Amino acid sequence: MTSGDDQAFDWRRGGAVAVGMIATLILIGMVFLVAVSNRARDDALERERHAYDINLLTRSVDASLVRAEAALGTFVLDEDVQGTGHLYYSQWQLAGDQIRQLRRESANDPGQRRRVADLQKIYDARSQEFSTAASAVTAKQGTLAINLYYQATKSPTGPALRGKLTEIADSERAALKARMEQTKFFSAEADRLTDYLSLLGVLAGLGAVFVGAIAFQAMRQNALAKREAESEYERSLALETAVEDRTRELRHANAALKAEAIERQAAEAQLRQVQKMEAVGQLTGGIAHDFNNMLAVVVGGIDLARRRLNGPRREVMLHLNNAMEGATRAAALTRRLLSFARSEPLLPERVDGSALVAGMSDLLDRTLGERITVETKLDLKAWPTFVDPHQLENAIVNLAVNARDAMDGTGKLLIETANVTLGANAVGDIQPGDYVRISVTDTGSGMTPDVIDRAFEPFFTTKPVGKGTGLGLSQIFGFAHQSGGEVGIESRLGKGTTVSIYLPRTESAATVRLHSATQRGSEAELTVPGARILLVEDDPRVRAATVGALEDLDYDPVACSSGAEAIELFDSADFDLVISDVVMPEMTGPEMVRILKSMRSDVAILFVTGYVGDGESDDLIGHDLLRKPFTVGALAGAIARSLSGHVSESPQSGGAAAAG
Repeated sequence: MTSGDDQAFDWRRGGAVAVGMIATLILIGMVFLVAVSNRARDDALERERHAYDINLLTRSVDASLVRAEAALGTFVLDEDVQGTGHLYYSQWQLAGDQIRQLRRESANDPGQRRRVADLQKIYDARSQEFSTAASAVTAKQGTLAINLYYQATKSPTGPALRGKLTEIADSERAALKARMEQTKFFSAEADRLTDYLSLLGVLAGLGAVFVGAIAFQAMRQNALAKREAESEYERSLALETAVEDRTRELRHANAALKAEAIERQAAEAQLRQVQKMEAVGQLTGGIAHDFNNMLAVVVGGIDLARRRLNGPRREVMLHLNNAMEGATRAAALTRRLLSFARSEPLLPERVDGSALVAGMSDLLDRTLGERITVETKLDLKAWPTFVDPHQLENAIVNLAVNARDAMDGTGKLLIETANVTLGANAVGDIQPGDYVRISVTDTGSGMTPDVIDRAFEPFFTTKPVGKGTGLGLSQIFGFAHQSGGEVGIESRLGKGTTVSIYLPRTESAATVRLHSATQRGSEAELTVPGARILLVEDDPRVRAATVGALEDLDYDPVACSSGAEAIELFDSADFDLVISDVVMPEMTGPEMVRILKSMRSDVAILFVTGYVGDGESDDLIGHDLLRKPFTVGALAGAIARSLSGHVSESPQSGGAAAAG
């Protein structure tokens, strides 16, 4: 009996050991499967990130190509616009580098490698087409360059290039979708295995009870087996907890990746909008520059002809006056274009925004009419700003007129000023710091989100044909940015709209003077007869018109077309005044003046300007400025001031007179 009992006892103990070993093996197998599933999910997530990188790279290539083509277009149309040729070459080279990076990123994908190779061939063909046009511009073959550029724009390589980029992006998106399905599958597998581990824990608990019963019967011999079973149970629970924690971390990481992708898409959309606005601004500045040169000839010629007409020729004078009025209105249009392009010559000075708004009450009442109630809420402790007060008044009047139109001529208009401290990008791309906010609020119909997104685009308007140019808000946008500030819009349909101008706080008290661009002959024409004047102007029509005006004012002008020629003339004769254009080929006006000043420091300088180029504003500080187009009266006043020694003082901060 004793022997049989021992055998039965040994069998039960052996069965318990066998069950424990089987459970341990199953546990190890389940842990291994969970590890494999997690590794597969990590691999799928890595492939997702790679697909996001490829898509971002294709967008970057497309953006570089667009900027390069836009810069080449500006370079071909106006080779005098500085920097566009270099911008074209740098952006086109950047696109090539990005394509090579795309080839490296796609090295492990045969299909994508073949597509990138095709993209490289199309890019090389497109590069050959554009380089021919760029070479023609460099060779001063303007008409040939325009024809070559036009042919290049009609070439099938352009659509093929963008089509191939789209094909690469579409392929990556399809692969991304498949990889996301794989990630989802492996996540589900990991969750299912976790459930199995939970069931295994329950089974381990039952096994522990069974082992405990055997230990109770086997007394001291089975006590050790019981403790080992309990220890195994605790380890299984710890492993289950660790797996759950790891799974939770992976879920959080996946959510973070999705949020990052959404933020990246928003940033890319904002970048595309900024690039579009910058490209339009560059094109606008170039157009305004050429238009001002033409207007200078028109205004000068008409004014000279009008001055030489005597007697009862009323009909001729009527036509000349109408032509002068049309040219003056065209000049006002170019000023709006230049303001949007941030190329408008400014007259900045220390301005109290609240005082300026308070002083505009009569002007606003006359402009808006009796059916508009104007209310103000002004901060009497508003910080000073360093801006052009006339431009700021124009901006406020433009906003008030837009508000009146939005209210159909009847409603309440509120103008507010306040001090605000903003962080980076709190409004648009504003820099952190202290600002004065000038807000104009109406009770009109409001704007839709689509209209708000396009409100600052040039020539965009919701008004009927003939009721607006679409340049009002664009002009305000350019003025605010040129002054170091920003513009923001808040609107609700049926409730009204608030447009706020943010201008940076300043402690400067300096001013900059600028002669009026539309000054008429009614102003007293102060002259210094016989003064010898050196005129430097590259446009032959503007040069001829200006020489005629100077001779009509009893001056002794000597004209030339370039900075180098002006230096030779200046070295061989004495001049009382140098009148110079700013933007000229080979040598700009400020570069020439620095050389002339080194030769004779006391010579008077007058810059004649209609457009500001990048980086040129600071070079004009300390000199008198006359903006194109100008009348003979305006020219006479500017010359008299320059010869009398009333030269503008440079500002300490906050801006400078700008020209082009």
